Amino acid sequence: MRDQEPGPAPAARRLTTQEAAELLGVKPETVYAYVSRGHLSSRRVPGGRGSTFDAQEVESLARRNRRESSGGSGSGSGGDLSVRTRLTFIDADRYYFRGVDATELAAGHSYEEVAEWLWTGRMRHGVTFRALEASVAAARLAAEALPEHAGPTDRLRVAAIAAAAADPLRFDLSEEAVLGTARTLIPTLVAALSTSRHTYRDEGSLAHRLWGQLSGLPADEASLRVLDTALALLVDHDLAASTLAVRVAASARAHPYAAVSAGLGVLEGPLHGAASGHAHKLLMEVLDRGDAGPVIAEELRAGRRIPGLGHRLYTGEDPRARVLFELLEELPGSAPALAAARDIVATAARHAPLHANVDLALAVLTASSAMSSSAGEAIFAVARTAGWIAHALEEYGERPLRMRPSGHYSGPTPPQPLPE
Repeated sequence: MRDQEPGPAPAARRLTTQEAAELLGVKPETVYAYVSRGHLSSRRVPGGRGSTFDAQEVESLARRNRRESSGGSGSGSGGDLSVRTRLTFIDADRYYFRGVDATELAAGHSYEEVAEWLWTGRMRHGVTFRALEASVAAARLAAEALPEHAGPTDRLRVAAIAAAAADPLRFDLSEEAVLGTARTLIPTLVAALSTSRHTYRDEGSLAHRLWGQLSGLPADEASLRVLDTALALLVDHDLAASTLAVRVAASARAHPYAAVSAGLGVLEGPLHGAASGHAHKLLMEVLDRGDAGPVIAEELRAGRRIPGLGHRLYTGEDPRARVLFELLEELPGSAPALAAARDIVATAARHAPLHANVDLALAVLTASSAMSSSAGEAIFAVARTAGWIAHALEEYGERPLRMRPSGHYSGPTPPQPLPE
């Protein structure tokens, strides 16, 4: 068991005058007016003429300004789309879970331990998750009714609904009850991923159980370490689209199964959880043709963005991809897929200087492990379920139905005559 303890929280980030002005939506001169009025504090740049500002202080002022301009009275209300959270912070090509570097957490702890850290802020060494027999039976029965071509997210959605129906206590939104649901729901989802493997056992680490559902190859230590680390890295990533959907559902006091279902519905979009599947197919085509050049050319000619490259939150390297690529070097049989991934990055760099993201790293994992193109989506969904539960827990502690932005009507000016 990896037993590295969480390290210290990151130092406060500083913004330049121009960066602060852009975040506040004002001119640089106005930033200094905020300083003179006591709304912001500044620090002179050593040896320079400019000033720097505390990023959290600027962000807090920006949120307050948005609330006042929209007439709202609380975070996340009215026109304010920001949401207060203590879970994940993304900054300068790094990200943190409750103030601790997420890549260090994933390297030193299991997926289950990282999930517990995100939920509670406490480290539970050696924790395991176990499903309830009634929930698994209901989930697998529902999944078996789906057509053969149903994807992993289809199975996970119906499994979540079936598990909810089997739980008469699902409407208990106390922290203890929600955490209990989380610890049984995640392994239930894994159990429902494949209905053809009747030898499935709810034993061992979650990564070990998930491997058996996705790959026909035996699970060696290196393979399980990559998968377990991937799960831990993907637990949360701030307010992604699916996570926002979960918080909206939780704001309406939907029970945790329903909140997770909301996240799964959004996750299936091609620009979110399904992105790793597109990267997998691209990688397999490069492996088949032996050269990324013509494959990339066809993608660009069709007007498509190259999957597995770039991320709008990271100007440099996706830290999740960096960690996984390092581990994939140790994975048996990964050399061809790794070489193909490098070829994709190098070829695409002639068009745009984009770094590999976590979707390309997942594609290397799935392509090297005899997994289908949809396996990355399943890994993503199972991992992110823990993060969704964490966000639902936060939202249950907020004012109900606070997340209701106002619509900006752009239709015909009323009143209009009735149609003939």
